[in-house]
Amino acid sequence: NKTLQMEKIKARLKAEFEALESEERHLKEYKQEMDLLLQEKMAHVEELRLIHADINVMENTIKQSENDLNKLLESTRRLHDEYKPLKEHVDALRMTLGLQRLPDLCEEEEKLSLEPACHVTSKFTGMHLYALYARPRVGPGTPKSRNGSRMNKEREST
Repeated sequence: NKTLQMEKIKARLKAEFEALESEERHLKEYKQEMDLLLQEKMAHVEELRLIHADINVMENTIKQSENDLNKLLESTRRLHDEYKPLKEHVDALRMTLGLQRLPDLCEEEEKLSLEPACHVTSKFTGMHLYALYARPRVGPGTPKSRNGSRMNKEREST
């Protein structure tokens, strides 16, 4: 009777021990999988950090480019404002001498646009007449909008 009871307990003990070993193996596998997932997560976190750094660099580059563009527009306006009265004066002098007026800026740019090598340049210079009268797109104090870029916000208000 006691021997039979001991054999039953021994069989249960053996089954429990096997279940314990099996559960320990599973737990070890779970922890390894968790470590792999954490490594993958950290790799993605690092990737996102790098993306954010790239975004910051691009935002700064865009801001600098906008500032440079605004400076160039201002410079172009000033030069055009200097050019106009001089051109009018030279044309008036030429007329008194019986000579033809000099071609306007837009006529000179049309000649440039006929040359294939100047295609990109003439595209840009073709904008000069617009640029001379354009307002800067973004002023230094223009706040960022959550709904779009500062340029979009500025354009909507014009």
